[in-house]
Parts: sequence; C-alpha cells; structure tokens
Amino acid sequence: MNRPARAFWLRSPGHGEIRDVDLAAPAEGEVLVRSVCSGVSRGTETLVFRGGVPAGQHDVMRAPFQEGDFPGPVKYGYLSVGIVEEGPAALVGRTVFCLYPHQTRYVVPASAVTVVPDGVPAERAILAGTVETAVNALWDAAPLVGDRIAVVGGGMVGCSVAALLARFPGVRLQLVDADPARARTAEALGVGFATPENALGDCDLVIHASATEQGLTRSLELLRPEGTVVELSWYGDRRVSLPLGENFHSRRLTIRSSQVGTVSPAGRTGRTYADRLALALDLLADPALDALITGESTFEQLPEVMPRLASGEIPALCHRVTYA
Repeated sequence: MNRPARAFWLRSPGHGEIRDVDLAAPAEGEVLVRSVCSGVSRGTETLVFRGGVPAGQHDVMRAPFQEGDFPGPVKYGYLSVGIVEEGPAALVGRTVFCLYPHQTRYVVPASAVTVVPDGVPAERAILAGTVETAVNALWDAAPLVGDRIAVVGGGMVGCSVAALLARFPGVRLQLVDADPARARTAEALGVGFATPENALGDCDLVIHASATEQGLTRSLELLRPEGTVVELSWYGDRRVSLPLGENFHSRRLTIRSSQVGTVSPAGRTGRTYADRLALALDLLADPALDALITGESTFEQLPEVMPRLASGEIPALCHRVTYA
C-alpha cells in the first residue's frame, strides 16, 4: 500500500512548486519519517533556487537525497526533522534528523537518520546540518586557547561557528558583518560584534563566511603576520579577486578552504560523518542557538516564500518550515 506525500521542487530557476508523491512501504532496514519541520539554509539553498550552481560543480553540490538535476527541475534540501512512523522498533516514535529535502513524509535507510537527543527540541534540531559544518570548520581551523579570532560574515554558517567559538576559553572573538542588525544575533550568542570598518585586527585566525569578495579581502587585512583565513564561503558561479600583490606574501598569510563534504582529518582519526552529525546534535542542547532561526512559514507557503528568501526580501539566517 502506497503512502501519499508532498514534496517541494525547483521547477526552474526562480520558480518552485509542490508535487504529489506516492511512497512505497519501507523495506527491511528502512524507515518512514513524517516531517515535523525543516530548514532553508539561505546561503546554499537560495543559490540553488536562483540557478547559480556552476556546471562543473553539479556533482559536488548534489544533496544526499536530491532528485533531478541542476539547474532544474530538482528537489533539493538537507535540513529535515521528523518522527519515525514505520521501521525498526528501536526507531519508531523517535524524533530524527535527516539530510532530506522539504517533503511531508519520506522513506530512507535507517542508517540515514540520526536520533535527536531528548534535550534538543525538534524546532532547533533543523540546525544540525549547519552546526555540523561549523564543527568541521573548527576541526580544520584548530583554534587555540587565547587566540584572537574574527568570524567575518554573520550568516547562518558564520553565526554557528561564532556560537561554538564562544565556548573556547580565553579567546578574543568578534562576529564581523556589514549589517549592524547582526549585533543582536551576536549578543544572543554571547559574542562581540563589529562592522568591517571597526573590527579588531592582529588576528591569529579569521573564519570567513560572507561569500563576498570584500569580506575575504577584509579577512586578510585583519590577520597578524603568519595568520590564517579559513574560507567557508561557497561562491557558486562567481569569480573572486584578491589583493595578493600587497601584503599577502611579505606577511606570510595563509588561506585554506574547509568544506563539510569531507570529514576534517584533524577531527581525530576514525571520526565518521555519523560521529560528526551526532556531535552537532549534542551541541544543539544550547538554547542560545535559537537565535539562528529567524523566520517561519508553512510547507504550503514555500513556492511563495523561496523567491523572497532568494531576493533578500525576507532577511533570514535559517528559515524554519513547519508541517501540519
């Protein structure tokens, strides 16, 4: 007996729609999940919605349960929380996180879901994928006690990194963003805030997540000699120019990338994707991270909401989608 469901699809760049889906009964080792909420990651998902994934990155950018291909039609997303309705007895009735697109119900292997800890509400657990990115970034960056650190770019990823860095002892930490309104988010996370013009320099480490040329340039300017910028931004099909002919060589600066698609080798030998995601969910017990969820709409409203998120009309960090 098939199970009815509904899914959000990008029909073509800039145009979304909801489609009906018939789900087969879960096979052995699979689960049927009823969605409770999902999250729109405004950076990556709106880039996909605009059709901004470069042709050479189509395979790299595929989400785990994506259907269709870029630029569209494509079903894309990766921040879903739901309740297991059918499957192994140990999972039935449990709240789980899954890297699944926006859909009312879905069937996936039981290994694809991670149980949400009892101390983490489902409404906050949608941040797990982004906090996982932040965990990987900090494994790559390897900050030290007492470091002088700036996080440039107060979007969803940058704020997640800043929230985790706020727990490090003795660090001098600033969240740097061109939008003064991000100061409220920084305050909620317990970190300092500065605009790019007023940011403190002489940094040992800068985490860059603004996805702008200006932000990356400013990140280099904030470093002390032999300092490092860890680049988290995804630029899609945009090219970036940098002033590497100025102080870059004489000050022996470093730019290195961090990408969640690979578990950082600095995260201890043997750590798996599942280990990293479980750690991210444990870290979400901190209610301060609620500050990253800045808007909410229903699943049925997604075709109207996504264009407004992509254009910036809705100035979200993580936008939560609810399911009746």
